[in-house]
Amino acid sequence: MTAIDRDRARAAFKSYTDAYDATNPRIALKIEHTYHVAEACDAVAREQGWSSEDIDLAWLCGLLHDMGRFEQLRRWDTFKDAESMSHAALGIEVLFGENPADAPATTNIRDFIETGAHDELIRASIAYHSDFRLPAQLDERTRCFCDIVRDGDKIDIMRTIADSTVDTILKVDEKTFLGSRFSSPTLAAFDEHRCVARDERNEPADYLVGLICFMFELVYPASRALAREQGDIHRLLDAPFGITRPFTDPATQATWSALRTRCATGWRAPSAQAGPAVPRRPRRHRRQPCTGQHQRWGHPGPR
Repeated sequence: MTAIDRDRARAAFKSYTDAYDATNPRIALKIEHTYHVAEACDAVAREQGWSSEDIDLAWLCGLLHDMGRFEQLRRWDTFKDAESMSHAALGIEVLFGENPADAPATTNIRDFIETGAHDELIRASIAYHSDFRLPAQLDERTRCFCDIVRDGDKIDIMRTIADSTVDTILKVDEKTFLGSRFSSPTLAAFDEHRCVARDERNEPADYLVGLICFMFELVYPASRALAREQGDIHRLLDAPFGITRPFTDPATQATWSALRTRCATGWRAPSAQAGPAVPRRPRRHRRQPCTGQHQRWGHPGPR
């Protein structure tokens, strides 16, 4: 397997993103998010006992997963795919297609990795990282990498939201956010222990429920352990977007308090968790590549 030059990949990413306005807090947010996701993928792959080559590939997939965000923000000034286009599809265009003529910078996958041997796997990890569900026809190895990128993304989105203002993320002010309510479909998703689909989010408050539901669908035991260790889910529960004031509607605040209590009961300490412990790297002379035979943690998806 061809070695991945991380310094080369970092330099290519920096060269591309330097052309975008880093004074825009949302551009800066996505640059920081990218590095965090790459490191989360690295950390989870290591803890799961992947080979050094697959750890590097997982790291690279994490680095590339949001390449479409910068053009999305430049063209539409939003993170909302429904109001622009799929940022995952944009990422595929940037890396594997033709960059638009008016783009401030151009790049392609060969700037990040010399060989094309992993192109289809990398393409899939980008294309499906934000989908509600992965396609059923994926081969096991590709699914393995898609899962780790999706886990890394979820883990760092929780940190990003905990560190950001509601205006930066949702483009609404604090008053509007606190005046919103929880929609029935998002509360149903929480009760079913699954992620919230985009078309189930109708109000700003629904975005918050969607975030805490991420914890239900982290695939790898090491991912869940990392999320608990970092503690960002607890910061979201205590002060979403840094907001400590209650929701305007008493019934909405009561619902949020009940959700927080249910989350805290299961997530505050590792000893309170269901599911398998974080696996330690097997004792063997030769570390194995990812085969897709990983253990899925957590509750089932929608029945």
